[in-house]
Amino acid sequence: MRYAPIFTILLLSFTALSVPIFAQQTTPTTAAPLITTSLDKSSYTLGDTIVISGSVQSVVVGTPLTIQILDSTNNLVQVAQIDVSQDGKYTDTIKAVGTLWKSNGLYTVKVQYGPPNVTAQAIFTFQSSITPTSNAFQLKDPNSQQTFNVNYTISGGSVKTMTIDAQSLSVIVSVNSTSDGTITLQLPRALIDAKTNSGQDDAFIILIDGAEVKPQSESGDNNFRNLTIPFLQGDQDIEIIGTQIVPEFGPIAALVLAIAIISIIAVSAKTGLRFMPKY
Repeated sequence: MRYAPIFTILLLSFTALSVPIFAQQTTPTTAAPLITTSLDKSSYTLGDTIVISGSVQSVVVGTPLTIQILDSTNNLVQVAQIDVSQDGKYTDTIKAVGTLWKSNGLYTVKVQYGPPNVTAQAIFTFQSSITPTSNAFQLKDPNSQQTFNVNYTISGGSVKTMTIDAQSLSVIVSVNSTSDGTITLQLPRALIDAKTNSGQDDAFIILIDGAEVKPQSESGDNNFRNLTIPFLQGDQDIEIIGTQIVPEFGPIAALVLAIAIISIIAVSAKTGLRFMPKY
């Protein structure tokens, strides 16, 4: 029994010493990522521009950053290598065009810098085909008050408005182009046409934001001229210039003119007014 106090003292001493040992343990902090990456949008369609940006924690001079894009079945569709700036930031743009951009679904952007384990990734939804929109725009000539229905089909954007520029013999189509696309226009010949001096069909002059472009296709019949015009993302005004535009004198103005001529003839018959001198 005389050893019990000694055992109790030793046990209390061990407990007192052990408490600070466990109290000194701390939770480790989360380290900053070695590399980051992000995209400007969460979804893209064929022809869109993908903007990839991010940063690396440590810059290694002369070491490029590798960008890989994988489709929904993990097939490589595009790869690029770019330089990283001195502050560790990077940006690159990739065009979603080519034969490998064909399947719909979730795509993965994978970036790698330096050692193989320094990677980051982002995902986006990709649609390989653009659904065209068909509609008709009622274009009214301010001079003749005539209204023309211009049928159109557009992919990669939408039509905002159409106007007649009688001075330049043109029709201007304003579009909101969200991606590269095409617009097919069915232009009534009574509205606008392009003819040679011999009366044969001639080619229209087509300007997009002031720059001349060639139509993808064109055709015509007795009543219409059909044009398919390609445009790029960001394009705004498509101007179709012909050799003749809707007549300045429409049906109402022509009727007024005819009545005026008949009235002059009637007055002349009564008053004996002559238009040619009598010899």
